[in-house]
Amino acid sequence: MESGDSDDRKLKSDEARSAFTQPVGVVPGHAVAEDESHTTSEFAVPQGLVPAGSLHDQEGSAFSPPRTYRARHAPPAFIPRADAPVVNGLAKEAPWQDRMRTILRLPVAERPALEPVAKHEDDSGPAVPRVLDLTLRIGELLLAGGEGAEDVEAAMFAVCHSYGLDRCEPTATFTLLSISYQPSLVHDPVTASRTVRRRGTDYTRLAAVFRLVDDLSEDENGIPLEEAYRRLAEIRRNRHPFPGWALTAANGLLAGSASVLVGGNLLVFIAAAVGAMLGDRLAWLCSGRGLPEFYQFTVAAMPPAAIGVTLTVLHAQVPASAVITGGLFALLPGRALVAGVQDGLTGYYITAAARLLEVVYFVVGIVMGVLIVLYFGVRLNAKLNPDEALPNVDRPYWQILAAMMLSLAFAVLLQQERSTVLMVTLNGGVAWVVYGAMHFTGHISPVASTAAAAGVVGLFGQFFSRYRFASALPYVTAAIGPLLPGSSTYFGLLGFAQNDVNAGLVSLTKAVALAMAIAIGVNLGAEASRMLIRVPGAQARRAAKRTRGF
Repeated sequence: MESGDSDDRKLKSDEARSAFTQPVGVVPGHAVAEDESHTTSEFAVPQGLVPAGSLHDQEGSAFSPPRTYRARHAPPAFIPRADAPVVNGLAKEAPWQDRMRTILRLPVAERPALEPVAKHEDDSGPAVPRVLDLTLRIGELLLAGGEGAEDVEAAMFAVCHSYGLDRCEPTATFTLLSISYQPSLVHDPVTASRTVRRRGTDYTRLAAVFRLVDDLSEDENGIPLEEAYRRLAEIRRNRHPFPGWALTAANGLLAGSASVLVGGNLLVFIAAAVGAMLGDRLAWLCSGRGLPEFYQFTVAAMPPAAIGVTLTVLHAQVPASAVITGGLFALLPGRALVAGVQDGLTGYYITAAARLLEVVYFVVGIVMGVLIVLYFGVRLNAKLNPDEALPNVDRPYWQILAAMMLSLAFAVLLQQERSTVLMVTLNGGVAWVVYGAMHFTGHISPVASTAAAAGVVGLFGQFFSRYRFASALPYVTAAIGPLLPGSSTYFGLLGFAQNDVNAGLVSLTKAVALAMAIAIGVNLGAEASRMLIRVPGAQARRAAKRTRGF
């Protein structure tokens, strides 16, 4: 007995001294048979944790396909801190543009949790990458059509929100679109991007994309993802509302109307129209050969200048300055200028710098084309006298009609919907009435008069767009045509051609000031419209924070 007790005490003492002995009172874990092999690698999943392959309750890694989210049971939104600003009335009452702009101007941690949406009868929804791909395709059409970066991001956010993806961050630059979605702080983000390589001017397509985004934003519609893809494909396949010959004729009408606007007669109208149509055909020829837009603008600027110089050499009783000015009106990139300044005023400085650099390249191309012709004209002793400014003809009714025809031609060139052409034409006529009343009658400076007229254009453009739930660009871009600084640009180039650098710089500086007045006036008018249009339950849009000089 003593020997057996001694052996038991010895065994217990050995177990107590062992480092691998389980302490007394701890329940043993899963017993593994001695002959059963088990993983001892450091990459083994610890006991009690959910395996990474199970995607029922959590997202997988960045290398696993994202799960299909549930629209009715979306991940809980991030709760902002207690001092975050409260934004009311953004779910239903306000238009989707104002709702999304207001939310985008807030940091992600301060964004209010919107009402959950359910786009499907069952609980399942489309996969996250499919929603992000649709969002990028819609943003690509908007950005390629000339829409501002803020409006593009607002539309992208609206599409994501319509399919239950609230915690997303869209980014729009001049050539790149990206969007990132992260359900919560513990989930892996899903990011997608798309490059905008081709740009076109088709405001009919732009309006159709806005209608699609508006339909997606309505909670009552519940458009499935495949239906949205189908509608987007139809928008891409739609033909332009105006054929090529109509665009050429619109170029002639625009140049002729601009020449009448600055004091030309019927012969000047015909000469400017013929020069602009020849320039348009040459630009199309260069485009078919694959030449960049810089050379297209250079070639398109030559025929109007050549016709004006030829008429001067032949001693025809035609003011060459009016002919050349009319041709410049058809080439000045007013659309890109307004979009660039608008992006800068709303805080998108990278996109604004890229757009304004594009404007500079186009203007340099126009300058080269006109300067080449003016140089040979001076060599041929053409009497191109910059002191003979454009005559201030007292023909207000004819000038108002010319301004309306100019806006009409611009609308055709921008491929606008035919239902919007009449309103754009009237808006352009109102802009010239405001400018003429302030400058010719009130003797106010042309820069201030231009800014005021552009503000009226932006204000009415926003009213028209809110009435039709569309983009404001089709109602604004064509209406600012009569205000473009064509004559100042021409006299500046003529001063350089005649080696009068000081006079050239003065005229070009005036042209730059007028262009900036147009862009700032349009943006100011748009902001004023948002203050005048009171939406029930909606607060004013929060402005972006600035550095304020430090």
